[in-house]
Amino acid sequence: MSEKILIVEDDRVLRETLAYNLVKEGYVAITAADGKKAVELTHVEQPDLVLLDIMLPGLDGFEVCRILRQEQRIPILMLTARTDEIDKIVGFEVGADDYLTKPFSMRELLARIKAQLRRVRLLREEFSAEAGGASMQRLQFGDLLIDQERREVWLGEQLLTLKPKEYELLVFLAQRQGRTLTRDQLLEEVWGWNYSGGSRTVDVHIRWLREKIEPDPANPTRLVTVRGAGYRFEG
Repeated sequence: MSEKILIVEDDRVLRETLAYNLVKEGYVAITAADGKKAVELTHVEQPDLVLLDIMLPGLDGFEVCRILRQEQRIPILMLTARTDEIDKIVGFEVGADDYLTKPFSMRELLARIKAQLRRVRLLREEFSAEAGGASMQRLQFGDLLIDQERREVWLGEQLLTLKPKEYELLVFLAQRQGRTLTRDQLLEEVWGWNYSGGSRTVDVHIRWLREKIEPDPANPTRLVTVRGAGYRFEG
């Protein structure tokens, strides 16, 4: 079955151009011209990926992304004509998986879409392979418990509230306990895109995680910085 992509773009010409090219690549394309319609279509159509413009009438892309992230785990690739780094940080903070600045080439867009969909398929395969083993679904490190089946993280008796990318980054590091991972590796494996977003994205998410799981975030013992290399999870 062809994968379904929701295109949320208020520019009619660009919206139709994107739809045409996606259909030509074998995808099913559905479209929305505003944020409210995008949320409605996501509920009805259950797309496999959302291409989401930031500058939209009514609900802007950031708000749409925030709403979808409360209900959905589908990949969200944000499109924008704005190049400010703060916009990228805000986009990732509200749950975007990737970020592409206009103008962009169709080849690059298709490559990013394929990377996001491939990442989701691999995650589903991993979860399916582990479904029979509850011990593999639960990662325990002292008072820190990661329940992958429920997508929950507990610190003692406290259920932590993690953003989607915080959770995925923590799980990826925890599954590779003791192994040093570079920022480039984390960007490619967790975010699913090539280094274009900059390593600061990883640093910001590591800082947020430390504030939630470390007894003393200023002196981390679980998420350790390896100078000149990257990060390592010590458990």
